[in-house]
Amino acid sequence: MSTGLLAVLSLLPIISVAVFLVLLRWPASRAMPICYLVALALALLVWQVPFVKVMAASFNGLVDAIELIYIIFGAILLLNTLQESGALRTIRKGFSDITPDRRIQVIIIAWLFGSFIEGSAGFGTPAAVVVPLMVGLGFPAMAAVVAGMIIQSTPVSFGALGTPMLTGVYTGLFGDAEVLAYSQSLGLEWLDFIAFIAAKVAILHAAAGTFIPLILVSCMTYFFGKNKSFAEGLKIWRFALFAALSMTIPYLLVAQFLGPEFPSLFGGLIGLAIVVTAARAGFLMPKDGDIWDFEDKDDWNPHWIGKFEIRETQIEGKSMKLAKAWLPYVIVAALLILTRLPQLPFSSMLRGEFSTFTLSNIFGTDIGQSIQPFYTPATLFVTVSIITYFIHGMGGKSYARAWKTSAKTIISAGAALVFTVPMVQVFLNSDGGAAGYDQMPIVLTEGVAALAGTAWPFFATFIGGLGAFVAGSNTVSNMMFSLFQFGVGERIAADPTWIVALQAVGGAAGNVICVHNVVAASAVVGLIGREGEIIRKTLPVFLYYALFTGSIGYGIVSFGKSGLLNIGFIIAATMVLTAIAIIIRHGSSEDTH
Repeated sequence: MSTGLLAVLSLLPIISVAVFLVLLRWPASRAMPICYLVALALALLVWQVPFVKVMAASFNGLVDAIELIYIIFGAILLLNTLQESGALRTIRKGFSDITPDRRIQVIIIAWLFGSFIEGSAGFGTPAAVVVPLMVGLGFPAMAAVVAGMIIQSTPVSFGALGTPMLTGVYTGLFGDAEVLAYSQSLGLEWLDFIAFIAAKVAILHAAAGTFIPLILVSCMTYFFGKNKSFAEGLKIWRFALFAALSMTIPYLLVAQFLGPEFPSLFGGLIGLAIVVTAARAGFLMPKDGDIWDFEDKDDWNPHWIGKFEIRETQIEGKSMKLAKAWLPYVIVAALLILTRLPQLPFSSMLRGEFSTFTLSNIFGTDIGQSIQPFYTPATLFVTVSIITYFIHGMGGKSYARAWKTSAKTIISAGAALVFTVPMVQVFLNSDGGAAGYDQMPIVLTEGVAALAGTAWPFFATFIGGLGAFVAGSNTVSNMMFSLFQFGVGERIAADPTWIVALQAVGGAAGNVICVHNVVAASAVVGLIGREGEIIRKTLPVFLYYALFTGSIGYGIVSFGKSGLLNIGFIIAATMVLTAIAIIIRHGSSEDTH
């Protein structure tokens, strides 16, 4: 069978997701079973993968889905615990004291706090933390999920202390003789070579990420505002760019000088300190008459509302201090860092021989995985929930209510995830069949590469995004495609390290539209069945991110031949100038302090 036809066939599971989930607007609980059957049929009938291997991949996906459901439950439990204790009420008042403007709040919570949590834990944890927090503060559930997905871009390549680079790219390239020879030609040891690529990844992310807070607030005011206006978000462009640079500048410096472990963590933390201090001082803040808020909840579109409801809970006779209300989140952040730093013993303890359960050779195949129940963020969320019971002086009935409500909410999330993740595993484990074809994502990528030729840098980010869209992980996307991307770079006589960097950036941006991340984030706030609507809202952000960074990448690798006036830099410059023109046109009518 020709490469082109195979590439088209391997695209069918992804097309089915787009058709049923995004175009036809089916809920994921209806769409994903069909998408799973499409992947199953291709694996069995075209790739001729043994039935037992397909079942092993499906079972492996089911195990992953259960772990994801556990994480969602932990996040919901922590949120409900904070509501029952009265902490959410205090946190809401704390943000209102800084500003009641929802545009400022979403930048602080989603962009800065979310980047810090991504740097600490990764793997979807920011959505599990910041999305319910925003709902608890009075954001519509869909607005919170969209915001939580949009920021899953810039910080992701350095999430979980650099895992997408140190595990994803490292594993994807390791052992290849040509890559090793290239790294030695640069005089770099292997880890230094990965850090060398990571520094380029940070440059691309910092360029694109500078506009993410502005895009974030503009999407919020357009999709969820009374006037459906991008301009209302653009009016705080000064604050949005200030908040972006407060994160991306330290992020970039850390990547260049300290390596790939800490850019997102330090970028988010430093940015949070700078921006909150500036906001309290009124720096670049909108005036009182220009405060932006959602309409009354009674006027919200019913599609925006999840099952989580805000109750003004307060322990009788007590007014909780702000520091005490925030303490559970501080404990979450501290435990995430302590249990992820390789220099400390806790990570090895939680991932050691006695705390790891291995599923190897499932059904006699080479498919398997390790389960680390004490290392997953879910266990951390549950632990902090229990701690909160004591430090907030909760009653037994209210805490039991938090558990009961969380258990009810999680049931609706399972139907979609038990088909979504197995579909991914069948897609990824489609090699080794009697037909002799590579796994579906590699076949698809080879088909695109054959058509793209020297224009490949424009496509490299989209391929990385495709991997994350399907697999739900920048790390897995980098594992799958890094070596392939390196090889394409060499074939088209482009610097292969820049092509791998584009892969990593695209893989991060793909989290913005990743199906099972959307399902998981939606489930945390009880917003089930609206996954397609969310992806339609975040898809333009992914397209911006992939095209902008791809254009910069093309400009860089073509600079030696074409100079500054090459198509890549021209497209990137046009996008920037267009953004400036839009800001001048629509963002100049609101005064700031």
